[in-house]
Amino acid sequence: METVQLQKIAQTVRQDIIREVYHAGSGHPGGSLSAADLMTALYFSEMNVDPADPAKKGRDRFVLSKGHAAPALYACLAERGFFPVSKLVTLRKLGSSLQGHPSMTLLPGVEMSTGSLGQGISAAVGMALAGRLDNDPGRIYTMLGDGELQEGMVWEAAMAAGHYKLDNLCAIVDHNGLQIDGRNEDVMNVMPIGEKFAVFGWNVLEIDGHDFEQILDAFDMAKKCKGMPTVIVAETVKGKGVSFMENNAGWHGKAPNEEQAKQAMAELGGEL
Repeated sequence: METVQLQKIAQTVRQDIIREVYHAGSGHPGGSLSAADLMTALYFSEMNVDPADPAKKGRDRFVLSKGHAAPALYACLAERGFFPVSKLVTLRKLGSSLQGHPSMTLLPGVEMSTGSLGQGISAAVGMALAGRLDNDPGRIYTMLGDGELQEGMVWEAAMAAGHYKLDNLCAIVDHNGLQIDGRNEDVMNVMPIGEKFAVFGWNVLEIDGHDFEQILDAFDMAKKCKGMPTVIVAETVKGKGVSFMENNAGWHGKAPNEEQAKQAMAELGGEL
């Protein structure tokens, strides 16, 4: 798919994110907006998935290790055709399958229930190992937040992936520099990210996480890399696309009020 088309889809995904969180009255817009371009590239260009057959053998799988960015995942799944877009406004509502964090038992297309940070990449490593044993051609993708790298089990998973040379695994770090309590460097410095993965035996790629050409090139290079897993360290902007949310840690886990939501939608070229 052309980058211009992906940009348009990503803009729609961002509009969906604002609608979801606004109607829910809670949620995580900042990290969902920063991840929107990366997830759009995955679901609309990179991954082999079939909305008509979500459990298809040989499919690629995506694990959202930063499970709080569920609004972005749900928007991509809906726009890709896994379920009706109209369902997005039920996010976090009683009885809705769109939980605050993804549930693999409730929604087609969700490969792993996540939310407890560090567990997603750990599950993805297990999937990659299982895929190798089963001679499954599908690739495993997982997305982590940069604050999530403060979890010890992330590095246990990274060590295992490097040891077993899981070249069917591609991790993406959404490096927006902010977490719920502020800047990563003030809470618990995670830098240098690339060098840490490299010493565990990973192929490291560093890109602009909002540049579709760089994103697609990185996915292509990851597929071509043999004998080691790949991590894409994507530099992003928390709250990307909404001026008052950009680079503002206060929007990590807060829903906009009606006035703010209307302003956000106007900036994104949509209507609430």
